Amino acid sequence: MLKIDIHTHILPPEIPKFKDIFGYGGFIELIHKPSCCDADMVLDSGKFFRKVEPNCFDPQARLEDCKKHNVDIQVLSTVPVMFSYWTKPKDGLYVAQYINNHLAEVVAQTPKKFIALGTLPMQSVELSIKEARRCVNELKMPGFEIGTHINNKNLSHPDFFPLYEALEDMGAALFIHPWEMMGQSDMPDYWLPWLVGMPAESARAISSLIFGGVFEKFPKLRVAIAHGGGAFPYTIGRIQHGHDVRPDLCAVDCKTPPRDFLGHFYVDSLVHDERALKYLIDTIGVNKICLGTDYPFPLGELEPGKLIESSTWLDDKARKALFSGSALEWLNLSEKQFI
Repeated sequence: MLKIDIHTHILPPEIPKFKDIFGYGGFIELIHKPSCCDADMVLDSGKFFRKVEPNCFDPQARLEDCKKHNVDIQVLSTVPVMFSYWTKPKDGLYVAQYINNHLAEVVAQTPKKFIALGTLPMQSVELSIKEARRCVNELKMPGFEIGTHINNKNLSHPDFFPLYEALEDMGAALFIHPWEMMGQSDMPDYWLPWLVGMPAESARAISSLIFGGVFEKFPKLRVAIAHGGGAFPYTIGRIQHGHDVRPDLCAVDCKTPPRDFLGHFYVDSLVHDERALKYLIDTIGVNKICLGTDYPFPLGELEPGKLIESSTWLDDKARKALFSGSALEWLNLSEKQFI
C-alpha cells in the first residue's frame, strides 16, 4: 500500500549568511559540527535555536529512514522558522527563491521519492504570486506551505485574496503550518508554545478561513492544515454554537455555518492518540486526512504510520485513503506518477 507523508521538513545543507547579504540580522544559520554529523540551527546573533540531525538536511539520510519505515514518498517543506515574513519584501523573495531552488534540486535527484511544497514571501502578495507562478511553471511544484498568520494578519485578511485566487487558478495546493505561536512570550516554560500554542494556531487558521469566507470565495482552493487541524476539530461544537448564538459577531463575512465546511479542507494524521484519530475521521472524513508525521522532529510521529497501522478498526479502504489517497487528491497527483 503506497505511503505518502505530507508533513516533512527539510533544510538546505548550507544556508547563506543573509545578514551579510541584506545588511540586517535575525536570520537562521546552520552550523555544522566538525566532530560529528549533527548541526546547530542558530540565529545570526549567536543564539541557539535547535540541534538537527543529518536527516534534516541530507536527502540520502532521509531515503534511508524512508526505507526503514516503509514510507514511499515524502512531501518536503521548509522549516517554518525559515519563512522570514518579517524581512523586507525583496529580501523575503530572495530567501524564498533560495529555499525553493534547493527543494526543486532535491526532487530532481529522486523524483519518485520526493515532492516539494514551495515557500512564499507572504509579506508581499504581489511577490508571492510571482514566485508561486515560477514554482508551478518552472520548478513543477504542486503547492506551497504558508504560516497560520502573516505578521499577525489572519489568513482571512482581504490582502491575501489575490494570492488565493491565483493559487486556485494554478491548481496549486496549500499547506498551512503554525509559526510564531500566539501567547508564546507568556508561556516560555514546559515547551508550552509547541504543546499548546501550535494546536491553537491551526484552529486560528481554519476558523479565519471559515469565518472570513475564504473557503466560500475560493471553493477550488485545496487546503491542508498541519497537526490534525490542531484544536479546531475538538472545538467545532463551541465554534458552531458561537456562530448560532452571536451571528452578529461571528457571521459577519460568511453566513454559512462552520460545520458545513467540515470535509471541505484536509488535515494530516498527526494527533498521537487513537481515540483522537477516530474522532477526527468521524468529524472531518477519512478522505480528507493524510498521513503526516512532522519528520524529522521529535514532536512528530517517530514511526511514520504507526498510529494508523495500530488502529485495528480501520479497514483497507480507509488505510489506503489515509496513507495515499487523500494526499494524492489534495496535491492533484496520480499514483501512476510514482510507480
